[in-house]
Amino acid sequence: MFGEVPMARTLYRKILDKHVVRAIDANTVLLYVDLHFANEYTSPQAFAGLVERGVKAPVPDAHLCVVDHIIPSADVTPRVIADAASLRQAETLEANCRRNGIDAFYGANDPHQGIEHVVVAEQGLVRPGMVVICGDSHTTTHGALGALGFGIGTSEIEHILATQTLVYRLAKTMLIRIDGELPEGSTAKDLALTVLRTISARGALGHVVEYQGSAVDALSIEGRMTLCNLTVEAGARGALIAPDEKTTAWVEAHVPDLAGEELEAARSFWRTLAPDEGAVYDRTVTIDASSVRPMVTWGTSPDQCTAIDEPIPEPESFADPIARAAARRGLAYQGLEPGMTMEDVPVQHVFIGSCTNARLADLRAAAGILRGRHVAPGVRAQVVPGSMEVRRQAEEEGIAQIFRDAGFEWRKSGCSLCLCMNDDILEAGVRCASTTNRNFEGRQGRGARTHLVSPQMAAAAAVTGRFTDWRRL
Repeated sequence: MFGEVPMARTLYRKILDKHVVRAIDANTVLLYVDLHFANEYTSPQAFAGLVERGVKAPVPDAHLCVVDHIIPSADVTPRVIADAASLRQAETLEANCRRNGIDAFYGANDPHQGIEHVVVAEQGLVRPGMVVICGDSHTTTHGALGALGFGIGTSEIEHILATQTLVYRLAKTMLIRIDGELPEGSTAKDLALTVLRTISARGALGHVVEYQGSAVDALSIEGRMTLCNLTVEAGARGALIAPDEKTTAWVEAHVPDLAGEELEAARSFWRTLAPDEGAVYDRTVTIDASSVRPMVTWGTSPDQCTAIDEPIPEPESFADPIARAAARRGLAYQGLEPGMTMEDVPVQHVFIGSCTNARLADLRAAAGILRGRHVAPGVRAQVVPGSMEVRRQAEEEGIAQIFRDAGFEWRKSGCSLCLCMNDDILEAGVRCASTTNRNFEGRQGRGARTHLVSPQMAAAAAVTGRFTDWRRL
């Protein structure tokens, strides 16, 4: 235990209390880590540190490693990493796993390969109440299952590999309560973008966010993953949703060997993972879900977004001078003008993928728009499933054929065009409707223009050649 125990605890505090090995000072603890997973991009120096110190990971079963950032997504078999530097990263990760006894390594042609955040969840490795760590900021995704997940740096990865613990500075707490019902046609992605627009890209800086409310309860687990995934774009150090019956059913479906007394003990523990009545948060925000509409980003930060039928705001409408300057720069980079609606804007590329929106439910949603339609002339459209397991399921359901018939490129799993660390890169000036999580300058290629949307909105843009309210289709 650390510090004074509050009479009523937040969910964040409850998870911390279960994982603190010892207090270091009033604001810092040594935290036990249940699960660490790594990719080929952020882990090499951490593993090298172990070699220099002459130690190995003491709990190899608590780690999973997957090649996802640099891997090519072309639909060829076998997959070959042609770039020499990228191949070296992949081979180095495999060698590091062998040296440390980490059996869970998924390389280029492993049937379990995929985007790390998709893979660890679909394999049932994330459970409510866990502390889950990765050298990637979107580890907040796993708060959807009631786990405290967050990204860390290379030196911290080394510490976890060597000790299974992390020196952790306590975060502030933030409650975002979302009540009401999402209107028909509004999705979890639209809700997440609405949250970002409401609190800003700095609105949750230094906080762990807990989501509550009827609209959050109504989301599917995949929808909650999208919401928690994007919360880091507000500067959050974590995002949490208390587990409920949906969570329990999802975990049990993905962990079939969890049964009998072990399952009953787990269920009993999971029921304790809810904030106590009267728990106090450092900040509280309320949002009416009924106000959420299909969203599109217009600038170069995920919080710079608007409903599809709303005009792009004037930079001068932002009271904060930093936000005002950012709006001017974002509009200049995107080649847009205040007062336009995004429905006036044509696209040349559509990308469906990433750890935000490449699960089977996301592909089903997009396919529902594409069935019987075709990609518009002049538009290149790609879909990159979140894992090879998602790809297989989509092929079995006929979803892949819908994409192919519509003129989409059906590709293999990986991070791909989310951050352009492989050969999927857009040329300068190309405007892309993307289901990813970041629309920063150059994110999808130097000079490329990225606009964040839901899978349904991406599919609608593909068949109309411009940003379109998918509800009209």
